[in-house]
Amino acid sequence: MSQQTPVAEDPGQGTVPPAPRRDPRLLSVITGPSGWWSAIKRNLRSGELGAAPVVIGLILIAIVFQSLNDRFLSPQNLSNLTVQIAAIGLMTTGVIMVLLLGEIDLSIGSVAGLSAGILGVTVMRHGFPEWAGILTALGVGLLVGLVHGVIFARIGVPAFVVTLAGLLGWQGLHLFLMAPDGTINTRSDGLIAALTQTYFVAWIGWAIVALTLLLYAGTVLTAERRRRSAGLPYKPLSEVLLRAGLLALALVVGVWILNQHKGVSLAFLIFVGAVVVLDLVLRKTRYGRMVYAVGGNAEAARRAGINVVLIRISVFGIASTLAAMGGIMLVSRNIAASTTTGGGSELMMAIAAAVIGGTSLFGGRGNAYSALLGGLVLGAITSGLLLLPNVDTSVRFMITAAVLLVAVILDAVSRRGRKTHARGGA
Repeated sequence: MSQQTPVAEDPGQGTVPPAPRRDPRLLSVITGPSGWWSAIKRNLRSGELGAAPVVIGLILIAIVFQSLNDRFLSPQNLSNLTVQIAAIGLMTTGVIMVLLLGEIDLSIGSVAGLSAGILGVTVMRHGFPEWAGILTALGVGLLVGLVHGVIFARIGVPAFVVTLAGLLGWQGLHLFLMAPDGTINTRSDGLIAALTQTYFVAWIGWAIVALTLLLYAGTVLTAERRRRSAGLPYKPLSEVLLRAGLLALALVVGVWILNQHKGVSLAFLIFVGAVVVLDLVLRKTRYGRMVYAVGGNAEAARRAGINVVLIRISVFGIASTLAAMGGIMLVSRNIAASTTTGGGSELMMAIAAAVIGGTSLFGGRGNAYSALLGGLVLGAITSGLLLLPNVDTSVRFMITAAVLLVAVILDAVSRRGRKTHARGGA
């Protein structure tokens, strides 16, 4: 016998339809601090660590290095840090796209170096306008990524092998272009140099803060209102305001500190802008959902009607374009393109930053903000060690390796927790 749902009686209006019941196993509307704490504990038990380990690690790094050298948190050092992480950060955003597919791109550093070489050759040897040289370098980066993607997705050669060949081949082409001198100096007062030498001070920084908060509040409130109207889980207004308040606090403190020196750097704004755009694409567009689907289970995505080949080709194209942007930033910062541009530790640092920031090596999990968090962690370690006397590069590599290993262990533990709680992670 079917069970009838009781109907409430209203003396003035007759019968009133009952409020829809929610299955607590599927939906949870968080209200108040107690609800937030319950959700946090539930996520921790199920392996959803989020950005908490990275943020905590970043705070600990700041405390340690500040105690060793009181210049670490100075406005000048923090301002330099924002410029230093821009190039690797842009390369990291590209790495994240490939990692979301569950693949790896070993050619990121070589593509950055090749793009830097093309920028130097076109502008300084062939007289291209600087904007044209930048577009040419970006176009070459896109073309290289599409070639990698086609060989991987259509021919079926493993991405590891394709990009390993790219690492060697594009590095060779880079060396060929830079011959015979090995270094091409660029102008110190042009568009290329301005990418890392331009700063926005005073009211411009505060205008950026206000615009960011308005965009954030408008986007989140609109999205949550739509979710509520559709009967989906949504964040209550109190949580939205709390998140906006924390974001406002971070932005205000950051801009205030940077304004004590030169202001907010254009290079950092370009990096953060790339992160925000990529995050919106991954979270708010059909294309982004397809990237996650292919990374989670390519065969299931194919059966669901997703063009897996096209998604893979496009992701490698985006990754190499972002690597080219990183190479351009390296040229801007060094005022030169050389045979060593992109050929050092940039590749390993970009991959390490992506993993440390929270992107899974197993595919299908992570977000664009991993590039920002991971870049800040590695940048802070590098900056802190440079302020200490008698500490060379070998120590930085060992510390970076230890941090990377911890991040991978946390990823593996998190993945095991999601499997146990039947939340995916295969």
